[in-house]
Amino acid sequence: MHIIKLDAIDSTNTYLKDLALREHVDDDTVVYTQNQHKGRGQLGNQWESEKGKNLTFSILKKFTNLRVSQKVWVNSLVALAIIEVLQGMAVPKLAIKWPNDIMSGNQKICGILIENVLQGSHIKHTIIGIGLNVNQTVFEGLPKASSLQLLLERPILLDPLLLELAKTISLRLKEVARIPWDKLKGNYERVLYRKDIITAFEDAHGLKFMGIIRTIDQHGKLWIAHEDGQMKSYGLKEIKLLG
Repeated sequence: MHIIKLDAIDSTNTYLKDLALREHVDDDTVVYTQNQHKGRGQLGNQWESEKGKNLTFSILKKFTNLRVSQKVWVNSLVALAIIEVLQGMAVPKLAIKWPNDIMSGNQKICGILIENVLQGSHIKHTIIGIGLNVNQTVFEGLPKASSLQLLLERPILLDPLLLELAKTISLRLKEVARIPWDKLKGNYERVLYRKDIITAFEDAHGLKFMGIIRTIDQHGKLWIAHEDGQMKSYGLKEIKLLG
C-alpha cells in the first residue's frame, strides 16, 4: 500500500483521479491530507473538516473483472468495512444511512464518495473518498454531526486509524466480484439506518410523505413502503430522508 501525504489540497478524490490520468498509479494507493479545502460529498455537497482534526483521504482500487452493473457491490462493501473498523473501536449505534453516510445513533460521523472509471462494460478502477470526523469537537451549523472523540470521550490517533481503514477496505474489496448479492444485501440491511421504522421523506418534486425503508436492490435503489401499502423504489437523486 502506497500512501501519499499532502499538507493541503482541494480534494483528495480529484487529486488521485488526475494523477491516474497522468501516470501509472499502483493499486491501493492512498492520498491523505489533514487540510482539504474543497472536499466533496454526494450530490455535489461539500464536506467540511477542521484542519488536522479528521481523516480525509482517498483510495484507488483496481479491478480486473468487475462489471459496471456491480457498482453497488463496491459502495456496500466500503461502507461495511468502515462499520467493521469502527465497531472494533466500540463506537456505539453504528448504521449506514443510504446510500453512503455512516451514523452513530442519529449523528453523522462519516461520508463516502465513490467515483468509478469505466472500460466498456467493466469498472477499470474506483476512487473511494472518505471523510471521517475523528477529533473535531465543534460543528458550527451542523447539529447532527459528531466525531469519534465526542462519542468515545478520548482523542484518537489519526495515522493508525487511517492505516486500519485502508487495509480493511482493500481486503474486503478483494471479495467484491465473488460475494453473492443476497449475502451482501443481508449484511448491509442489518445496519441500514431506520430500516423498518416509520420515517419522513421528501421526493424529487418536494412532496413530503411518511414511509418505511424495507430493502435495497442490486441496482442500489431504496425500496420504501408507503402509507397506502404501495412499495416504490428510489434512486440517489429521487428521495431524501428527513431527520
